[in-house]
Amino acid sequence: MDPLSDDTIPFGEENLANSTKLPHPYVTFFHLFFRVSAVVIYFFGRIFTDSFITLFVLIILLLSMDFWIVKNITGRIMVGLRWWNYVDDDGVSHWVYESRKGSVQHRVNSSEHRIFWAGLWSVTGMWILFFITSFFSINFKWMLLVSIALTLNIANLHGYIKCKGGNQENVGISSMASSFIFQNIGKVRETMSSLNNPPSSPPNIKPTGIV
Repeated sequence: MDPLSDDTIPFGEENLANSTKLPHPYVTFFHLFFRVSAVVIYFFGRIFTDSFITLFVLIILLLSMDFWIVKNITGRIMVGLRWWNYVDDDGVSHWVYESRKGSVQHRVNSSEHRIFWAGLWSVTGMWILFFITSFFSINFKWMLLVSIALTLNIANLHGYIKCKGGNQENVGISSMASSFIFQNIGKVRETMSSLNNPPSSPPNIKPTGIV
């Protein structure tokens, strides 16, 4: 069965009151909370602790929660957009980008619409700035962290920009983005392992004298 013809997730049935107030205040709050928290901790966290591992793990957790919430909840409710993935019977991965359909297609609260896109663009721009800063300061540990943040933020931004064009599929670009994410996860594991297990010094072998 084609998943595109059997939309089991209610899409576009949320409260769509077109008023100046925010119809989904909690959703709007969490759309910004995790992504802003990750930026704040990256920028100010070193004031409170010198542990790179602690900051690394905390920021990665915030970035992961932000990616999941923005991809699966806030985009669907705040702007009526959704992007997702399915694997067909031949094992081919398909990425689908869709927007709210029917009579509710354009019923989006203007305030939530502005907050949604401002949150995506502004935070992504900040991570780009952090990447440039860490690159020129030759700080490879932090550059790895910023690369992961950029990958997750750009993946959501790219997905929702594609959604604005209607119901589309794209395999190439999104597959490369997905592959890049998994490569970064592998790098994270290697970095964490090297930080937790520093190389041991070679044994001190005393020279023996010749009798």
